[in-house]
Amino acid sequence: MRSVATVGLALALGLALPGVPSPAVPTVRAGSSVVAAPPLIATSPVGVGDIVAGSVGRTSLHLTATYDARLKLSWAHHRIHVDATLAITNTSGGPIDRVELNTIAARLGAIGLEPVTVDGVAVKATRSDQTIVVPLGGVLPAGGSMHVRVRFGATLRTNLSGSNWLFAKANGIADLYRWLPWVSRKTAFTRPNHGDPFVTPSSPSVHVTIITDRKLRLATTGDRVSISADGLTQVYRAHDVRDFTVTAATDYRLRQRVVGDNIVRVFSRPGAPAAAMLDAAADAFKAIEAKLGPYPYRYFRVVQSAGRYGMESPALVWIPTGASRANLRYLIAHETAHQWFYGIVGNDQAREPFTDEAAADFMARYVTGTKRASRCSTGRLDRDIYHYSAACYYERVYIQGGNLLDTARKRMGSAAFWAAMRRYVDDHRFGLSTTKTLLQALDDGTPKDLGGTLFASRFPRIY
Repeated sequence: MRSVATVGLALALGLALPGVPSPAVPTVRAGSSVVAAPPLIATSPVGVGDIVAGSVGRTSLHLTATYDARLKLSWAHHRIHVDATLAITNTSGGPIDRVELNTIAARLGAIGLEPVTVDGVAVKATRSDQTIVVPLGGVLPAGGSMHVRVRFGATLRTNLSGSNWLFAKANGIADLYRWLPWVSRKTAFTRPNHGDPFVTPSSPSVHVTIITDRKLRLATTGDRVSISADGLTQVYRAHDVRDFTVTAATDYRLRQRVVGDNIVRVFSRPGAPAAAMLDAAADAFKAIEAKLGPYPYRYFRVVQSAGRYGMESPALVWIPTGASRANLRYLIAHETAHQWFYGIVGNDQAREPFTDEAAADFMARYVTGTKRASRCSTGRLDRDIYHYSAACYYERVYIQGGNLLDTARKRMGSAAFWAAMRRYVDDHRFGLSTTKTLLQALDDGTPKDLGGTLFASRFPRIY
C-alpha cells in the first residue's frame, strides 16, 4: 500500500473533512450514453502517482492508455520478448483497483510472465485465459494516472491449426496478433467458431521498437520512423488505434498506389497475386471511403499472412497465404470495411459481433456486388460469439446481418441510409459502440419505424 496525505485519502474515499468541500461526482460518456460515475469514490483530478489505499472491486474499459513497447523477435527460434510500459489515466468516471490487459500470448504463447510493476512497485499479476490481471495495490481514483510495466517471453506456434494462426511463424511469415498487452476486460478466448474474442479501446499514441536477430521486412499497424544502420532495430509509431499488429518475413515485396489522400500498400512474398491484391484493395478502399467518410491514417496495408483466415487491424489487414483468387476481391473488401467497423468505430467483438461483422460484410458485398442468400435458417442476430455454431455463425451474423442492413437501406432510401451510416461513424470515431447504437442511428435517419418493423424480431435482447 502507498501512504497518502489525510486530505487526499479522505477526498479519494469520499469522506467529509471540516473545511474541505466534497467534489462532485463526474460523468463519463460511454458509447452514446452518459453514465453517472459509481458513488464508491468521489474524486477530483489528481497528478502522477495517484493510487491510494483501499479496494473497490472494479475495472473499466474506459481508460486512456498510451503504450511504449520493445519487442524482440528471434526469427530462428520463433520466440519473442515484450517489455511494455502503459501510461494510464482513469477516464472512466469512477475508481478502479485493477486493470485487465488482453494479449493472445497469454493463451497461445506459453507465456513466461515476469514481475509486473505499477508506478515502480511490484504487484502480484496473474494470467487468466488471454488476460493479464494487474492489481493496482490500491485504488486509482477518477482522473488519476499511473504507469504499468509488463514484461514476458513467449513462443510463436509453428502450425496454423485451431487459433494458432493468430500467433505463429509458418510459411515463411511470422504473424503476431494482439501481442501487446492492451487495456481490455476478461473475455473468454475459446468459442465454437472463428469469432473474434476481443474488445479494446483506442489509444492516442503507441510507440514500438522492434529488434530482430536478422534483417526482416516488417508490416505493422504503425508508421516506421527510424531504422538502425544494421537493419535490426526499427521504430514505429501509431495514433488512435485499438491494437498493434506485427507481421514479418525475410522477403516481403512492396507494391503501393495512391488513392485520394492515402496510400494503399501490399506486402507479399514471391508467388502471391500481388497485383490482384493491390487492385482489389485500392478499389474497395476508394468505394468504402466514399460512403463512410475519411480514412484517418496515411497508409492502408494489405499483408500476406501465414495462412487460415483474413484478419483486421487498424491500418493493416491480413490476407492469408493460399487465399482463393476467385474469392480475393470479396475477402479484401470485407477486411477493408473493418477499417471503419471495428477500427474507427470499435465494439465488443465477442459480445456483439453484429456491430462490426454484419456492417463490414454488408459493405464488402455492396461494393463488390456479391450479395447472396444465407445457407442457414433465419435466426437471431443479438447473440455473442459463444452461442453461434461453427456451421451458422458466418451465415447468420455476416450474411443475414448484412442482408438485414441492405433491407434497411432499401426501406430508408440509399441517400438517407448512407447519411445515417456516415453520421454514425463520425459520432463514434475512435470510441466503442454497440449494436443498439448502430440500429438506433439507422432508425433516427428515417421517419419509417425500422425498430418495430425490421429490427425487433431479430434483436429480442434490444427490443
